[in-house]
Amino acid sequence: MQPLFIAGPCVIENMELLETVAEKLVSINKRLSTEIIFKASFDKANRTSIRSFRGPGLEKGLTMLNDIKTKYGLRILTDIHESWQAQPVGEVVDVIQIPAFLCRQTDLLTSAAKTGKIINIKKAQFLSGKDMRYPVEKALDSGATEVWLTERGNCFGYNNLVVDFRNIPDMKEIVPTVVMDCTHSVQRPGAANGTTGGDRQFIPAMAKAAKAFGANGYFFEVHPNPDKGLSDGPNMLPLDKLENLITELL
Repeated sequence: MQPLFIAGPCVIENMELLETVAEKLVSINKRLSTEIIFKASFDKANRTSIRSFRGPGLEKGLTMLNDIKTKYGLRILTDIHESWQAQPVGEVVDVIQIPAFLCRQTDLLTSAAKTGKIINIKKAQFLSGKDMRYPVEKALDSGATEVWLTERGNCFGYNNLVVDFRNIPDMKEIVPTVVMDCTHSVQRPGAANGTTGGDRQFIPAMAKAAKAFGANGYFFEVHPNPDKGLSDGPNMLPLDKLENLITELL
C-alpha cells in the first residue's frame, strides 16, 4: 500500500500560487502514480505577531480551494480553528485538519467529526503519542469514521522543537494512519524576531527517519520560493525538490 502524501503552501497567498503548486502536484501524481492531497490554510489564526499575514479568510479561501479541487481533481485538506467553521469547510474539503495547539478542544473535534469528513489531528507540542488516544476518542464518539494522527515535534524549552520518533509507533496503536509533518517539525517557533524560524535542510532527514519508525503518511508545506513565502517560509520545502523526495520515500 502506497504511503499518503499531503503537500501545499502554508497559507493561501493568491490564486497564482495555488495553481502553480496544484499543477506540480498533478504532474508528480501522473509520473509516480501517487495521490498527493492538496493542503493550504484559508486563515492562519495562530501567527506569532498580529502584523503577520493570515490569509484571505473563510469565504474567499474556500472558494479558491474549491476552484483548485474542481480544476485539478485533487483532494483538499485545510485546517479549522473554531467550531463554527467545520460545517462550511466540510462542504468543500475532503480532510479537515485540527491544529496541534487545539487538538484537545472538544467542541472543535466534535464539530469536525459531525461533517463526515476524514479528520487529521495534529499531535500537540506538549503531548505524547500515547496521549492522542483521547482526541481520537472524542472524534470517533462524535461520528468520525476515519481519523489520522500527525506527528510534528515537541517543545523541550524555548524556540525549538524536538521529534521523538517513538511517538509514531505509539500512535499507530491508536489509528492505522500516522503522518509525519516533515516541515513543521523543523520549526523554531517565535525564533525569528516575531515570526517562526526553521531549518528546512533537515526536512528530508525527518521524512526518512519517520519512515524507519513506521510512518505511512508524509506532510510537506511547499512553495516555489520559500524565502518569499508569507507564512512558515524558513521551514517550507522548495516546490522543485518535492518530487525527488517523494521518489526516495517510495
